[in-house]
Amino acid sequence: MDTQHTARTTTSADLELATDIITLAFAEDPLWGWALALPDGRIDHHGAFWRLFLEGALRYSSSWITEAGEATSVWIPPGGNEMTPEQEERLEGLALEYLGPRANTYFEVLERLESAHPRSEDHYYLSLLGTHPDQRGRGIGMWLLQHDLELIDAEHAPAYLESSNPANNARYERVGFEPVGEFSAPNNGPMVTTMWRTAR
Repeated sequence: MDTQHTARTTTSADLELATDIITLAFAEDPLWGWALALPDGRIDHHGAFWRLFLEGALRYSSSWITEAGEATSVWIPPGGNEMTPEQEERLEGLALEYLGPRANTYFEVLERLESAHPRSEDHYYLSLLGTHPDQRGRGIGMWLLQHDLELIDAEHAPAYLESSNPANNARYERVGFEPVGEFSAPNNGPMVTTMWRTAR
């Protein structure tokens, strides 16, 4: 593994930094940029949504951030869940407040993700992986993912993710993920590919 980068477990002290990375990384994501879109094109509401997902994940110690803050990976460990019931209620409130009539589309995206998520075998779930736009093209995000997968392999655990950007599918396949399904967002929206990596 490339040794020029280092990573540490993401903690609550990193919440703002990790939220900023994810917010910027996903601002133009084919799925999430579309699902969170407002008629006037503003994106300043995105951070409130991603912060909640980070808060949920940081209940566990399975997420990582590069030491210099270029990239972050957000993992839910086997047996875990993305949010508490209280956080889910807050997310619903955010969607209704910011997205208005399009909140139903956002909720339907979440429902389709949940329906596609395999539950027959405990696994690590890569909820989010993002690199700060200023640091793209240097391979840091994939370095971080490989770092994480080495730790998961040490536990002989499988891993799962949803690829919301087709441009990333081949990258995930190179580190051992295999496509297992796909679905479209509502109203002929963007495609999502579900991917599974067997235990090593």
